[in-house]
Amino acid sequence: MKYLIVGLGNIGKEYEDTRHNIGFNILIQWAKEAGFLFEIKRYAAVAHVSFKGRQLYFIMPTTYMNLSGRAVKYWMNELNIPIENIIVLVDDLALDFGTLRLRGKGSDAGHNGLKNIDAELQSNQYARLRFGIGRDFAKGRQVDFVLGKWPKIQMEQLPERISTAIEICQSFCTAGLANTMSNYNNK
Repeated sequence: MKYLIVGLGNIGKEYEDTRHNIGFNILIQWAKEAGFLFEIKRYAAVAHVSFKGRQLYFIMPTTYMNLSGRAVKYWMNELNIPIENIIVLVDDLALDFGTLRLRGKGSDAGHNGLKNIDAELQSNQYARLRFGIGRDFAKGRQVDFVLGKWPKIQMEQLPERISTAIEICQSFCTAGLANTMSNYNNK
C-alpha cells in the first residue's frame, strides 16, 4: 500500500514559519523525528519511508501554493497512487488555532492550494487534514495574516499540535479514514 502525503506551503526564506506553510512545517518536523531527508525532484521536495508495512511518499510542492496541483498530479501518477490514498495538509482560517480536522473530501473553502489541486485532479475526493490558524485579522488583512509569522505563544504550542497532526497522518495510512476521523476529529 502506497500513500502520498502532501504538505502545502510556499518555498523561500520569506515564507518560512508563516501560517500558510503549516503543511511544510508538519512534514519537516516529521522528517526530523523519523530521520528521513527530502530531495528536490520534479515539482517538489520528495521523501519516502516505510511505515508499518506501508510505503509513505511525502511531497512539499516547489511550485508555490497556487500551483500545488501540478506537483500532486505529477507524483500521484508517477508513483501510481490512487486518490483515496492521498492526504493534503493545509492551513484553515475557519478553524481556531491548533484545531485539527480530517475530511475525506470537500470544498476548497477559498484556499488557493486546494483550488488548484481540485482543478488538476478534476476531483475534490481526496483527504485533507485542516490545521486551524484562526482568523484574528482586521477586514482586508487576510493575506497579511495568512502569510504572517506565528506569534510567540502559538510558536510554543506548535510542536505539540504538529505531533498530533503527524499521528493523524500515520493513522490515516494504517487505520483508514473513517477510524482516524472517529478517533481524532472534535478532540
